[in-house]
Amino acid sequence: MPRKDGRTPGDLRPIRFERRFLKSAPGAVLCSFGDTRVLCTATWVDGVPPFLQGKGQGWLTAEYGMLPASTAGRKPRDRNGKLDGRSVEIQRLIGRALRAVVDLSKMTERTLWVDCDVLQADGGTRTASITGAYVALVDCLKAMEKSRLLRGWPLRAQLGAVSVGLLNGEALCDLDYSEDSKADADVNLVMTGAGEFVEVQGAAEGAPFKKEQLAAMLELGEAGIRRIFELQRAALETG
Repeated sequence: MPRKDGRTPGDLRPIRFERRFLKSAPGAVLCSFGDTRVLCTATWVDGVPPFLQGKGQGWLTAEYGMLPASTAGRKPRDRNGKLDGRSVEIQRLIGRALRAVVDLSKMTERTLWVDCDVLQADGGTRTASITGAYVALVDCLKAMEKSRLLRGWPLRAQLGAVSVGLLNGEALCDLDYSEDSKADADVNLVMTGAGEFVEVQGAAEGAPFKKEQLAAMLELGEAGIRRIFELQRAALETG
């Protein structure tokens, strides 16, 4: 069954990385997956959380949020430090995923802050956040290296993410909102450049899915992330 935008089941939406989107952060990338747009910034501050003080290594943490106009109906802002459960889950996912490819011992006692703010949501905001955050992180680490704040290059691998799902029994890659809202199953995949999975998040939205269907989703997702890796590298090679 053809998708509304003419894509085949394994096709990604148009993906763009607009680096140096802001002047105020060493890493600032506007990441677009179709109509989903996420501003990903990465910067550093002196100091680490109490549990790491005196251990001579750095830390990385992430925050995620959706702007009020990012969805069709206005989304209320998170206030007084109170995040909704979905935002908490996603920012923890982003932090875990990025830490999986960063050797924190190569950093001095500084904390990398990665912020992902959804400007417009049309499905796949968490995977777009991780994918764009990687590009922003590379730019931030290059700035730290230039300032001689690192003990060596800390990135161990490339990182990308994509959503896959089942719609009417068919496996699809990179679902937009119209597909995701009707999907029978929704899976988010995070993978390294070495082909290892950092995270596989998924659940049936209706009837349970079969092992063969999961295998089909994993195959589509891996191929999609490998294409994302090519796009990330191309964006980072632009100088």
